Amino acid sequence: MGEPIRIRAKNNGVLTEVHLLMPHPMETGLRKDDSGEFIAAHFITAMTVMVEDRSVFEARMSQAVSQDPLLTFRFRGGKPGDRIRVTWMDNRGDRRSDETRIA
Repeated sequence: MGEPIRIRAKNNGVLTEVHLLMPHPMETGLRKDDSGEFIAAHFITAMTVMVEDRSVFEARMSQAVSQDPLLTFRFRGGKPGDRIRVTWMDNRGDRRSDETRIA
């Protein structure tokens, strides 16, 4: 299912800062290949970030987002050792989930 989502999460005592790199082609459906044929649309439509059993970030995406999206956000309430899980779904119904622990 492709490359894993790269997740880095660090708590500073008050806030947890999360950096996500989600490998995905994010094709718009408007680009042509070398033979002049349109490349089919293929992009992430939704993503969720959970810490333990609590949703801390949700996003809806479209073909306007660039290849391999990189997102950064902060939230309150995480602590070192908590499990953070990132899940995305794309317009073809493919899904990917990866997780790590907050440092």
